Amino acid sequence: MTTIPDYRGRSAARLAAVQALYQLEMRGEAVPKLLTEFHQFRLGQEIEGAEYHDADQAFFDDIVAGVAARQAELDALIGDGLAQGWALDRLDRPMRALLRAAVFELVARADVPAATVINEYVDVSHAFHDAKEAKFVNGLLDGVARRVRG
Repeated sequence: MTTIPDYRGRSAARLAAVQALYQLEMRGEAVPKLLTEFHQFRLGQEIEGAEYHDADQAFFDDIVAGVAARQAELDALIGDGLAQGWALDRLDRPMRALLRAAVFELVARADVPAATVINEYVDVSHAFHDAKEAKFVNGLLDGVARRVRG
């Protein structure tokens, strides 16, 4: 049996939130249904031989529901951080999900230091992308953090 990297608590919640937000964009499900599915069948479960660590469920719920409720605001902040001539829809869905989750934390979770948010989502980016994209995530989130947190 394979084990997913040792993401614990909030780290596991962040990874799961990115997966849930990707699924939300793909399927367009209602958020409560999506949260229930993740609570029952994904968080802390074994799926296809991979063991997923327990996630901080309340933190997971806050990220997913918060992104869904504030997506237009988050997308505008992300768009402002992209290079001239780039639009959010040019990014792949996993990257959009990751950036939305991270920017939500920067905007709405003042209890989490900006450096922690950036480092955690750079780590999460390695689950979906290569090192080049991780550097992109780091740079974009640093710019957003400076704008929204001063």
